[in-house]
Amino acid sequence: MSAQDPLLAQEEQFWRALMRIIVALPRSLDDDLLRSTGLSLTEYVVLMNLSEAENQELRMADLALATALSASRITRVVDALQSRGQVVKRRFEGDARGNVATLTPEGLKRLEAAYPIHLASARKRVMDLLDGRSLPTMARQFEAVADKLD
Repeated sequence: MSAQDPLLAQEEQFWRALMRIIVALPRSLDDDLLRSTGLSLTEYVVLMNLSEAENQELRMADLALATALSASRITRVVDALQSRGQVVKRRFEGDARGNVATLTPEGLKRLEAAYPIHLASARKRVMDLLDGRSLPTMARQFEAVADKLD
């Protein structure tokens, strides 16, 4: 098939469902977190990435890449988290132009409190609706797509 050939009926059905998920799922996950924890999904993802990083810190450029946020957006999110004592931002010692974000104990506490809410939301909105037997195959296929996007 050529890249310009119309999608087959099953492909079209899948594509439209995927587009709805791409738009609606982040909004739903964000609503669940905000309502229960006061954290946005973006803030949660920033805290999660910092918690998993060595010494619980990342250069801002690396944090932006890990969270798929622009440089200006990651700066605004980190600044908001810093104003609440959940992250500390400082100059990177090896490069005066760069900054490092570090998770604080308060930030880790907020992340740990939000984790069960996020997990329940992910299960309710996605995992519980999928056929568990097809998950390994779907995971490989979606990872292949994600790898091409990176």
